[in-house]
Amino acid sequence: MNKHHISAVAAAIGLVFSAGAMADAMTKSEYKTQKDNIAAEYKGGKANCAPLAGNAKDICMAEAKGKERVAKADLEVHYKPSAQTHYDARAARADADYAVAREKCDDKAGNLKDVCVKEASAAQTTAKANAKAKMKTAEATTSADEKSGDAYMKASKKSTDANQTAANDKRDADYAVAKEKCDAFSGDTKDRCIAAAKARFDKS
Repeated sequence: MNKHHISAVAAAIGLVFSAGAMADAMTKSEYKTQKDNIAAEYKGGKANCAPLAGNAKDICMAEAKGKERVAKADLEVHYKPSAQTHYDARAARADADYAVAREKCDDKAGNLKDVCVKEASAAQTTAKANAKAKMKTAEATTSADEKSGDAYMKASKKSTDANQTAANDKRDADYAVAKEKCDAFSGDTKDRCIAAAKARFDKS
């Protein structure tokens, strides 16, 4: 499943709870109905994969599972909105995108496959790092809203720290991709490639 596909799932779930539905909290009955709908969608998705074979089937199954995971996470956001459920929804998208991308890498071989896997992992790391930074910022802001004075200073520091951690995670993931690409070379060329990657991403 590509990102547009997963985003479309999120949009579809969002439409269910738009307008008046969002004005009131979701009831347990509504929640259960949506869970049943998601389960039915997943069952249909698996059925569509049945005629396929090989990696095409693996990709199809990863798409179906990703769609279900994202839909469930979005449902939790609407049922019990919080910094945590919003993070879980973003993480679900990252994991779903990774699972599909990882399966697609199996269509490649050698260094091209290795780089593909590293790029998929880097994209997942970046998305989850951003999600975690947003969650920490939201939690810090909520805490500060309940207090005053020093609380705002602490909230600002937590937000800065969270964003710095996210930046470090993303840099490490990008470095892993750059280093993997160097494996396509050998000898001095490979050494220069690795040295350039280390300099670019500030690695000793």
